[in-house]
Amino acid sequence: MISSTSKAVRTFAALLAGTALTLSALGCSGGGAADASGAKHPLLGVAAPETGAEAVSGDGPKTLKEAQGKVVILDFWGTFCDPCKKSFPKYQEIVEQFPGEVTVIAVAVDEPDSTKKEQLTAFAVENHAKFAIVWDKDHSAAEKYGMRSLTMPSSFIIDKTGIVRHVHVGFKDGEEAKVAEEVKALIGK
Repeated sequence: MISSTSKAVRTFAALLAGTALTLSALGCSGGGAADASGAKHPLLGVAAPETGAEAVSGDGPKTLKEAQGKVVILDFWGTFCDPCKKSFPKYQEIVEQFPGEVTVIAVAVDEPDSTKKEQLTAFAVENHAKFAIVWDKDHSAAEKYGMRSLTMPSSFIIDKTGIVRHVHVGFKDGEEAKVAEEVKALIGK
């Protein structure tokens, strides 16, 4: 028979483990593998799921359906994420390098009880991003994209037909060059 103290300890340990998983899902990273084993992301080569996130601000398509026919950088980010401050201006440069052919949809995962829409917009302005900002308030988009095992920012490069072709976990110096080359190849230039 298991004592009530032992049950309580196990319950508390399970809660801590769940909290750690959630916090790591919302973590920030300068770069890294898709998971600890370096396994390939399950969405590679698959149709990208629609985000269903709330439109906040910015130019361009706010849904994958609206972005049909363009190469999309679907970027999961948060206002608490320092590497996101580096990625935003670089992604804006890519949009400007390939006008009309590539778009960014930046999916914020900030908690709605501790963040306001104005903070998301201010983050984009401060980091020189004019592209679409949407808000995944209930984290349903993050779930669809397996964000429980990824760090932020995490970007999914989606081809003109809606297929996920590349995944970037974290953002480190030089990452934008890789993304630009992938986008260029998907555009066909």
